[in-house]
Amino acid sequence: MRDQPPPTPHGPAPDLFTWEFAADPYPAYAWLREHAPVHRTKLPSGVEAWLVTRYADARQTLADNRLSKNPAHHDEPAHAKGKTGIPGERQADLMTHLLNIDPPDHTRLRRLVSKAFTPRRVAEFAPRVQELTDDLIDRFTSGSDTADLIHDFAFPLPIYAICDLLGVPREDQDDFRDWAGMMIRHGGGPRGGVARSVKKMRGYLAELIHRKRQALPAEPVPGEDLISGLIRASDHGEHLTENEAAAMAFILLFAGFETTVNLIGNGTYALLTHPEQRERLQRALAEGDRGLLETGVEELLRFDGPVELATWRFATEPVVIGGQRIETGDPVLVVLAAADRDPERFADPDTLDLGRRDNQHLGYGHGIHYCLGAPLARLEGQTALATLLTRLPDLRLAADPAEVRWRGGLIVRGLRTLPVEFSPPRSGQT
Repeated sequence: MRDQPPPTPHGPAPDLFTWEFAADPYPAYAWLREHAPVHRTKLPSGVEAWLVTRYADARQTLADNRLSKNPAHHDEPAHAKGKTGIPGERQADLMTHLLNIDPPDHTRLRRLVSKAFTPRRVAEFAPRVQELTDDLIDRFTSGSDTADLIHDFAFPLPIYAICDLLGVPREDQDDFRDWAGMMIRHGGGPRGGVARSVKKMRGYLAELIHRKRQALPAEPVPGEDLISGLIRASDHGEHLTENEAAAMAFILLFAGFETTVNLIGNGTYALLTHPEQRERLQRALAEGDRGLLETGVEELLRFDGPVELATWRFATEPVVIGGQRIETGDPVLVVLAAADRDPERFADPDTLDLGRRDNQHLGYGHGIHYCLGAPLARLEGQTALATLLTRLPDLRLAADPAEVRWRGGLIVRGLRTLPVEFSPPRSGQT
């Protein structure tokens, strides 16, 4: 592999993955779309990968079965070994999950958990999401007119929701919150902290699966939790190993909370920095019109979504993408954030328009790896934003936008903090 990315006919590519880039990556992505739409670069980990930035190329790549999700197909040098996934998942024996496997195993495992995310099941879960949302707002507004919306709201809401769905007992959920907090901090915590948290979570999940298997009733009960469903499937001929069950629970937690943290955080920030769109949504909600909320959440996913790059893919044979030849074993990363601002696909792509109709964004992917939990994330995002704007109508940033800091990281895009001010809701207001 080359030590440096190749020069382009239009001069050097912009610097990527700096703190300045993290604050606003969109100008750099616009440059890549125009001048180097399939661009090879060295990532902060030292791994070299191809970045795909145009919408049409991105959509093709996400659905191309010659690009494997299995890291075993990575033609990696020694220094890159194990640097293409979630820190610690290899050591914790948590690799056999949906983000790392291909059909037929992917088809089998996805079928087992897809029933937990059907529209009917998600609709049944809506009252619990509303209850969690109101409870968290009650907590951070009690006796205060300021909050950090990431720490106090956007982070705990999806953690508690996914724990309830998985069947993690309430008394254990704060442990999950601590482990998840370390995982979401990426480079901001102690060295090795993410891997240690993954290991602790792995040990807990193995114990929980064992306890639930011992107590599992003979027949399913209404609203049975997801881990019990995985155990039941395993015990009734679906060939789900204990490692697969633990890895599945782990990735549903990991993928099911951080993306929603960022949807709520990024979405709220976008609304607070686009007051005319925020007021437009508040008027619609006051009139009982939720249509703008639904299109608005899709627009927030497109405009500054929670997933910046799709998870890793590896060429199993030479592949041509956007006129560029990709060799066998090369890693490929689809830049969803760049594709979703492609002017060839979206009119005025840098404009936030909550009423945008033609909006087939790639915020939750495309193809067989389309995000399984998208219906739940949409529910959580819609509930969180509608409740915030209704209960705290004068919600406002408590910092200059230039001072707001984004987390460093490769795959996801999210704020470190979101300081806000508000008038506390009146007693009894809901």
